Amino acid sequence: MHGTESEKLVAALAGILMGRVDRLAEEMAELTYEKVEFYRSMVVGPEDLIASMRDNLRYTLEFLAAPALSSPDLSAPTATGRRRALQNAPLPEVLRSYRLNFCYFWEQLLAEARRWGGDAPDALLNATPQVWGLADAYSSALTDAYRETLSERMVETDRRRSVLVAELIDGPSATSDTVWEVAKMLGFPFQGAFLVVTAENATASESPLPGLDSRLRALDVGSAWRAQPGSETGVLCCPRRRPVEQILDAVRAVATGRVGVSPLYDRLDQTSRALRYARVAAESLPPGAPAVRQLDDTPLTELVMNNLDTTQRAVNRILGGVLALAEDDRTTLLATARAWLEAHGSAAEAGRALYCHENTVRYRMRRLEEFLRGPLDNPKIVAELSMALDAVGTFPVLLERRPAAQQT
Repeated sequence: MHGTESEKLVAALAGILMGRVDRLAEEMAELTYEKVEFYRSMVVGPEDLIASMRDNLRYTLEFLAAPALSSPDLSAPTATGRRRALQNAPLPEVLRSYRLNFCYFWEQLLAEARRWGGDAPDALLNATPQVWGLADAYSSALTDAYRETLSERMVETDRRRSVLVAELIDGPSATSDTVWEVAKMLGFPFQGAFLVVTAENATASESPLPGLDSRLRALDVGSAWRAQPGSETGVLCCPRRRPVEQILDAVRAVATGRVGVSPLYDRLDQTSRALRYARVAAESLPPGAPAVRQLDDTPLTELVMNNLDTTQRAVNRILGGVLALAEDDRTTLLATARAWLEAHGSAAEAGRALYCHENTVRYRMRRLEEFLRGPLDNPKIVAELSMALDAVGTFPVLLERRPAAQQT
């Protein structure tokens, strides 16, 4: 503003209202409580709200009362924006209060101009763009401060939750007492229904599971994540009524790389064990393509996880000759063997499952028998075959036959 006669009149009007700042701030607070439902929750107390109104009103009037000032002091709306973000006040409601009270302020300013009379009303109307420009400037400053504070809080929260997830997955160092405290800070129950998800980063700059958080929230699934070079690991807290398959579908929908999922477990102090399942599940997937795999919690799975090298050697001893065949031939024999075992040795039942004649099943099983360590009428040989097939079914990486020099 410049020192024109109109601006001097507006400055004089602002000076009059300056003498009523405390009363006006109280009236604005009352108006806010009456018109904006959120404030009636008393998250923002009367003293806080009145103080905020007083500061913002004082800075506004000081700017209008000093025509030589080229720009308003935005420290008051900036402070309000930060404080409301820390109080978790909804930004639309805060801005609604701002607009409501600026309208009230304008009405008071206009009423004073009319009482003054003369050229004062016209001077105020001429200053309308400048006055309402203040409203825009204040709202923008408040919004920027609110969003910046919210972003800082989100980063801080993510870091804190990442540390808490690290506590859960660090294993033996996480005592039951520690896990109880971690559960409380994460907002998780100590006992419930949990999954561990570990996902490889397709690229260093992108999330391996973009948009998953919103999908999980829609399913009422809580989550906490830890980002590490090359991967992200999350602990999911699942509603017991929610089918696990729905959660897996949500993960599949956004996966950009290999993703391993643990079996469902019921105590947070089992998280480090569940993570091992999730990692092995991810590592058992072929590299280079998005895929999600969940391992079952079976004795064989745990045995293989704890002794992968030993299991590899055992599979090679049992199925080594079959694994050396061409892929199509190998796949056919292994699929036939699985169907035969599931049919309890019935060629007819296996044939129906495979859509082939039972004599075809018998022929294939005789071929398979040539590669085994004994005849299939020997329960020990059948048990070995069943174990090997279960192992390679759970861990396809075991199908990669090792060089003979590494076998024992």
